[in-house]
Amino acid sequence: MDQNLAIGADIGGSHISCAAVDIVSLRIIRETLVEKDVNNKAPADEIISVWGNALSESISKIPREKLRGIGFGMPGPFDYVKGISYIKGVDKYENLYGCNVKEEISKALNVAADFPIRFMNDVSSFAVGEALVGKAASYNRSMAVTLGTGLGSAFIKNRIPVVDGPEVPKLGCVYHLPYKDNIADDYFSTRWFVRSYNTLTGKEIEGVKELSEMAPTDQIAMNLFQEFGYNLGTFLTPFLVTFKADIIVIGGNISNSYNFFGPRFEKRLKQEACECRVALSDLKEDAALIGAAFLMDDRFWLDIQHALPLM
Repeated sequence: MDQNLAIGADIGGSHISCAAVDIVSLRIIRETLVEKDVNNKAPADEIISVWGNALSESISKIPREKLRGIGFGMPGPFDYVKGISYIKGVDKYENLYGCNVKEEISKALNVAADFPIRFMNDVSSFAVGEALVGKAASYNRSMAVTLGTGLGSAFIKNRIPVVDGPEVPKLGCVYHLPYKDNIADDYFSTRWFVRSYNTLTGKEIEGVKELSEMAPTDQIAMNLFQEFGYNLGTFLTPFLVTFKADIIVIGGNISNSYNFFGPRFEKRLKQEACECRVALSDLKEDAALIGAAFLMDDRFWLDIQHALPLM
């Protein structure tokens, strides 16, 4: 394949990461990695400009004739077929609402209108990357979960995201599903830790990293991690069992504190007779870059056409 390189881009809440990926060997060309901070409350043209500059920087470091296209791992709500953002009500990128990101990126990069720029949900990109070359690579059925500012999730069967049918919840993810007196996203996210610690102690904390530093000497902090692990196992087990997942791969910033909540999580899975293997992501953001770039693989692109409108 002459055009064996694709740019994979991962859009985070306040940054963009992008790099060239060899979509044959599935290897990131490390010297092309570019990361830029993004003001997620900036006007649309400013956000597009930062993204365009980052992509241009990565592209400049490879032979242009080898470039096959660009794949984005993009948070939703988003029209992954047409490339239009419908992000609203989540306190980030709201000024992109209604923006045709595909067209604007094409203009920013000064490429032809038919230059391939493709999109997939950001957590699906992470999950696909894990299924291709990560902890789930040896398994047919996997679930990926990212724990951070929110609860990200995706179900993968033979490298393809599963977003409909009886084996998975509606939309192929779980953040929106009821849990206790709210939805899962409210319990399995940074804000749950921050809110819960404040309720119990009256003290403000910045986030989970701070809490994990306190946990060895702060019983309240340790108890919160234990509660989180128990609740996470209780919530996820029915979906892992229904999907017949071979493995669940966990990423996101909260996963850095896995030693505090992981044993309780795994114990809860066993209590619920869930035999699914558990693994922490080693690839982390690299998985999303590889998964996004793999949108340029023709067979994969064909195979996920049915899933994109439902993400």
